[in-house]
Amino acid sequence: MLTAERNALITQSGPGTPLGAFMRRYWQPAALVDELAGERPVCRVRLLGEDLVLFRDEAGRYGLLDRHCAHRGADLAFGRREDGGLRCPFHGWLFDATGACLEQPAEPVGSQFCKSVRQTAYPCREAGGIVFAYMGEGAPPALPGFDCFAAPDAYTFAFKGRMDCNWLQALEVGIDPAHASYLHRFFEDEDTAQSYGRQFRGATMGADMPMTRILRDYARPRIEVETTEYGLRIAALRRLDEEAQHIRVTNMVFPHGIVIPMSKDMTITQWHVPVDDTHCYWYAIFTSFAAPVDRDQMRRQRLALYELPDYIPRKNRDNDYGFDPREQATRTYTGMGDDINVHDQWAVESMGAIQDRTKEHLGSSDRAIAAYRRLLMRAITDVAEGRTPRLAGPAEAVAGITGPASIDVIGPVEGWEEYWRQQDRARRDATPWHAALSAVA
Repeated sequence: MLTAERNALITQSGPGTPLGAFMRRYWQPAALVDELAGERPVCRVRLLGEDLVLFRDEAGRYGLLDRHCAHRGADLAFGRREDGGLRCPFHGWLFDATGACLEQPAEPVGSQFCKSVRQTAYPCREAGGIVFAYMGEGAPPALPGFDCFAAPDAYTFAFKGRMDCNWLQALEVGIDPAHASYLHRFFEDEDTAQSYGRQFRGATMGADMPMTRILRDYARPRIEVETTEYGLRIAALRRLDEEAQHIRVTNMVFPHGIVIPMSKDMTITQWHVPVDDTHCYWYAIFTSFAAPVDRDQMRRQRLALYELPDYIPRKNRDNDYGFDPREQATRTYTGMGDDINVHDQWAVESMGAIQDRTKEHLGSSDRAIAAYRRLLMRAITDVAEGRTPRLAGPAEAVAGITGPASIDVIGPVEGWEEYWRQQDRARRDATPWHAALSAVA
């Protein structure tokens, strides 16, 4: 358990907070590229406790501005995208993607007043179907060469969903391997050929054994945690017999990401991004190591579960997450349907808007959570004292950080560390886009 002061330290991310200063040292997912599709590429953004507006100008540049006009505070989310920027409908002030004020039509001809006014603006860049923003001081860091950024667009798919709770409890469920055997337990296994695009529903590498059976029948994993240059590598080992075990390798990536295997051919890179202290979004990039992704199918699957424009789950607290006691008795452990995001959402939202960690009791299965909190508190202190945290450096500091490897595989009890790495290398060598990258390198 934590003290109330430490719990506040690692959950409050608004402007002027120690955690907020740490978070602002990284590129933050601000919106999906899909949110700016259509005739008017303008959308509201609330990120790290700040109200902002994101737009794409006629030249294709992204701008992320304070949502309230620097003139008299009108809402720029209703602005007109024209003349190289976003124009406030109140008095016509025009701001470009950098926040420069280009025009003030109501001012006298020849006035230079506009040169003294700037709208708060944050640099943006597009990667993997997501628009990222840098909200910190100084030059933005580089993005590492992770698979989700290295893969061609045809091999990736990006999506998001909102959770009504603090970002940290949303992240911590992602670095907790033990919960999957209960929260995501299915009492029947479906045809793995029909499981495309659904996590935990396909077969694992090295055996014709669906993940649903492994999680259900082997519910007491041994968890190993290793500190890395990007955060943590987490291995969950489920012993199948005297010689074989299931090996699931996942990763915690600073500041608030995870990289996990979705199926034998696909991984998920997911960020848990603070909207404010009591709401967050998960942003995910699905990366294929086999064929190009079927984006239409994956989008249809998810749009059936989320309401636009805010990507709010259709199953939520207001309708008890679709809870069905008959389903709970016969088909799923939660009684909340097949979507594991709904399971996670119930778990983390049921803790409260901000989990009270003064009342928790961590066990041995929570090793990764305890390790991450230690790293997080240390990183917050590093930033406060002027040091650079993990993955927040320039290109030369993060250029060699790739992957990170994430895999589900059946392997040996002895020598499992080398075995899963061999399997990951073999998968990468057989991946067209990865082989092409290796050839160039």
